[in-house]
Amino acid sequence: MDKFDRLTAVAAPLLRDNIDTDAIIPSREMKSVSKRGLADGLFAGWRYQAIGGRDPSADFILNDPAYAQAQILLTGTNFGCGSSREHAAWALVEYGFRAIIAPSFNPIFRSNCVNNGIVPVELDAAAIAALAEQAGAAPVTVDLEQCLVSSPAGSWSFAMDGEARQMLLNGMDAIELTLSRKGAIEAFRTADAAARPWIYL
Repeated sequence: MDKFDRLTAVAAPLLRDNIDTDAIIPSREMKSVSKRGLADGLFAGWRYQAIGGRDPSADFILNDPAYAQAQILLTGTNFGCGSSREHAAWALVEYGFRAIIAPSFNPIFRSNCVNNGIVPVELDAAAIAALAEQAGAAPVTVDLEQCLVSSPAGSWSFAMDGEARQMLLNGMDAIELTLSRKGAIEAFRTADAAARPWIYL
């Protein structure tokens, strides 16, 4: 996956709490096990006028031309709740989102974001509201090196688990992260084989 260090982009405000994975990508839109072909189904229940249709709903934020190139999503608490379907992260990535800013995430969804190159940023609701107020007029910057979100509205620091941050900064998946410690793993195996040779038959 692509590395992420610093992104300055349009941020789309979708300030709803408890957006579940079926709202992010309805099950009817999951027509293959591939990571491709899901972007059109992103938020399909809100984005289009009729179920299964493709006529855009004028009042949905992603159909506003001002947010056509959005790469950052501003949203509410408990984002990504519901089922554990990884298709939700795949659809967001294919659409073009690289960062999501919310007060909280479902833990499984947060992991799916990291595993697919999306930065899940936790900020309080007041900070997100301030960012949303100027979202149509000014871009937002997410700096993963500094763990800082900034815009003309202000700047806010955020915390992230060390392994998740390392994976995103280096474009690593979980296997690549493990292999980056190959030297330590081999040193352990050598020492362990000397201490417990009966394990290594």
